[in-house]
Amino acid sequence: MVQSFLADVRRIPEQWLYGRVTAVLGMLVEVGGAERRLSIGDRCVIHGRTGSRVTCEVVGFRDGRALLMPFGSLEGVGIGCKSEIANAEPVIYPDLSWLGRVVNAMGQPIDGKGPLRGGPVAYRLRNAPPPANLRQRVGGKIDLGVRAINTFLTCCRGQRMGIFAASGVGKSVLLSMLARHAASDASVIGLIGERGREVQEFIEDDLGPDGLARSILVVATSDESPLMRRQAAYLTMTLAEYLRDLGRDVLCLIDSITRFATAQREIGLSAGEPPASKGYTPSVFAELPKLLERAGPGTDAGAITGLFTVLVEGDDHNEPISDAVRAILDGHIVLSRAIAERGRFPAVDVLRSVSRTVPDCNTPEENALVERARAMMAQYQDMEELIRIGAYREGTDPKIDEAIKFNPVLESFLSQKLEERADLAGGYATLEAALADGN
Repeated sequence: MVQSFLADVRRIPEQWLYGRVTAVLGMLVEVGGAERRLSIGDRCVIHGRTGSRVTCEVVGFRDGRALLMPFGSLEGVGIGCKSEIANAEPVIYPDLSWLGRVVNAMGQPIDGKGPLRGGPVAYRLRNAPPPANLRQRVGGKIDLGVRAINTFLTCCRGQRMGIFAASGVGKSVLLSMLARHAASDASVIGLIGERGREVQEFIEDDLGPDGLARSILVVATSDESPLMRRQAAYLTMTLAEYLRDLGRDVLCLIDSITRFATAQREIGLSAGEPPASKGYTPSVFAELPKLLERAGPGTDAGAITGLFTVLVEGDDHNEPISDAVRAILDGHIVLSRAIAERGRFPAVDVLRSVSRTVPDCNTPEENALVERARAMMAQYQDMEELIRIGAYREGTDPKIDEAIKFNPVLESFLSQKLEERADLAGGYATLEAALADGN
């Protein structure tokens, strides 16, 4: 406690700078009088007339005035209100005691378990990824506890994967399975723009006490300001970097990147950026790689394995955010509405999904087994309509006959209950045994 108090004392600035509010329009606040001391990303605290203190961030400049966006409500803020300018850039002081805690985008506890202890080292919220020439290569396989992903879309330590799905297809359920079952030293989970009523359900039902004990949960609900939603994603990556620097293998889960992009779009449009593809501003496509590249192997022993959900609008997997994220990540897991509708969960569409570390991370025997299963699934999918209406005659093609025979087996293999954990080695053994009759 003494060390934490001394660290807080050292953070007190030597001088205070002030400006004045000159205009308020929508979510934007114009501040004059200190614009030459401000830059993009700096923080200010506006003193409202009702005694409120509204933290804001500088998002642009216009006509010699600084443009600020608030992290909270602007009620009580008017022309002439004092704007207190922070001297230091936004940082947090994470500590290992944060494991098992739930925090908001500002790094403040929201779980009712008391204050958080600050660490000795400051971490920038908008940190740069490690230099490309100094990063380690991706490590060995990581057991994610989900049979379909472990076997067909094998993920390695330090890899970054996207989970692409439309609404109501089960991506949050899959995310909860990964959070509960994945084999990692620690997890950092960011719920960006989440429904408020689902947060407690995720903590108690999906994550559980054991999962929460080795996780840090960052929450920004859908009713919070776009700055809070965006910062929640930055904070999630910063906490993952802190644990990685301690030599931990970290699983970083963000749900969802689409809501991060939507928050950045709201910020950009308010600051006067021109809309581009589907209303997304250029800054959205500039911020996505800055965020996602922070995951991956570090320069030393630790690594961040990133799994990021992408909400596909209107089942269009080629919409702008999906395209941009897919180009940055090391693979994509596609969830299909058609598969979900026929009752198979998780609804992973193996044929449309890709892991860029496969086949290099597998043995020749494992690759041969997976390729055989994929080939049968592809054969069945090509002939599915004819098979359904009875237009295909048995014996016409031996490969199609084999695909029809093993389709129920493969569907059963890919199906998994929420509470069930499937280990990595067992997945290959189970698949080999299921297909043994075809040898």
